[in-house]
Amino acid sequence: MRYGVVWFKRDLRVQDHAPLAEAAARGPVLCLYILEPALWRQPDAAAQHLGFVRESLRELHADLRRRGLRLRLAVGDAQEMLARLHAQAPFEALYSHQETGNGASFERDRRVARWCREQGVAWHEPRPWGVVRGLRERRQWVRQWEAHMAAPQAGLPLRLEDAVVPWAHDPWPEPVSLGLAEAEPPLRQRGGRTQAEAALHGFLQDRSAAYRGGISSPLSAPDACSRLSPHLAWGTLSLREVVQATRERMADPALAGTRQHAGLAAFLSRLHWHCHFIQKLETEPDIEFRPMHPGYEGLREAEWDEARWQALVNGRTGWPLVDACVAMLRETGWLNFRMRAMLVSVAAYPLWLHWRPVGLWLARQFLDYEPGIHWSQVQMQSGTTGINTTRVYNPIKQARDQDPEGRFVRQWLPALRRVPQAWIFEPWRMPPEVAQRAGLRLGEDIPLPVVDLAPALREAKRRVHELRARPEVQAEQDTIVRRHGSRHRPAEQLAGPRQQRRAAQARQQADAQGAFDF
Repeated sequence: MRYGVVWFKRDLRVQDHAPLAEAAARGPVLCLYILEPALWRQPDAAAQHLGFVRESLRELHADLRRRGLRLRLAVGDAQEMLARLHAQAPFEALYSHQETGNGASFERDRRVARWCREQGVAWHEPRPWGVVRGLRERRQWVRQWEAHMAAPQAGLPLRLEDAVVPWAHDPWPEPVSLGLAEAEPPLRQRGGRTQAEAALHGFLQDRSAAYRGGISSPLSAPDACSRLSPHLAWGTLSLREVVQATRERMADPALAGTRQHAGLAAFLSRLHWHCHFIQKLETEPDIEFRPMHPGYEGLREAEWDEARWQALVNGRTGWPLVDACVAMLRETGWLNFRMRAMLVSVAAYPLWLHWRPVGLWLARQFLDYEPGIHWSQVQMQSGTTGINTTRVYNPIKQARDQDPEGRFVRQWLPALRRVPQAWIFEPWRMPPEVAQRAGLRLGEDIPLPVVDLAPALREAKRRVHELRARPEVQAEQDTIVRRHGSRHRPAEQLAGPRQQRRAAQARQQADAQGAFDF
């Protein structure tokens, strides 16, 4: 029997699914999801990711059944599972979205591509969004992104035929068998298409009015942000769906000049940055493992401090806003962008921790972990790209700016509910008699700062700036900008290399902060 296999990865939906549409238009289809233990045992995987995927697969299975198709589940190595299926019932084509994932998924795709060539199986990999494989530089990237987002969504043919191939479903593994021992955040978002559509509708119709001005504070961000990021990361929504729905809503004459229209416009710009950052990993996969700028190799590696690391991951740094953010992550799996950036900055500068272990820890904490965005941003906030302004967040200043009444830190750190307002930003400075009256033990109920903040920040900035000033480090910047810098304005294409570099740097400094805020 001639049929095609549709391999679902991080695209757990039926709507705007180009591989499914292409395969169904050509004949019978076998829909397959492969749960790959080797990928789930990677240090960036978490039980909450697996839980979200399982919820999404249940709904995908139901959506496919309503269309006359079935979803088969296989547990094992992808290439081995495809070979097993091919030996049982040879198929002529494999369909899946192009994936820009972590290093393990990249190597997996290489093995599958080699197997397909050996077996004479055509592997069709349409793009899921505006990331371009094989791109050498960014000159035409914006036009390509726009063309993809403006194109009609992939629609299914009226007649769908399931490939009648016997397949024994493997049992769904327990998270602990995959090395996923950490508990899931009890308040995390739930997976599935229904949840995705509800979040999109609620944001476009109502919550987007608070987007501008509401996404920076951890108090307002949970409602002001779209909360679509896990659904985009795991593919229960396509980015094109979201872009087109946003533009359609903005075209409503009733929204002209309103806060909601302004919020949607700001949101739309961040959808563009979504692909801009994933393109960096697609172009240079090594940024998951090594500094984007090679001159920053060795900056922090030799000075790892285990006590500082434990204070960070256990929410015991002594800085209330930092520790409250860690507590929120443990409970919800989500944090707004400014607080994410602050966590990485605190880890990189006053705590002087290497970005790679910090990035792996946060990948497991973030339900919406998207490798391309994640590693680009971790490096940017750690100061290892070599082309971005050094971003050093002072956690005490951030607390005063974003949580001036201490409501957020009191919500997530119960001990602080007994701290008088005068000491809420620096509770370790409370006079002993004030702490005693509140029934608090400094150093126990209220952790002391793991380092003295002001001198630690000064020393960290000095070391980074000294490295950045070296001629050999500066000489590499042009190469990095050509490889990764945005070309947002067509006029820049006519400018010289120095003008292009300055324009790209200015945009990155002004706009890159919103990559996690969609």
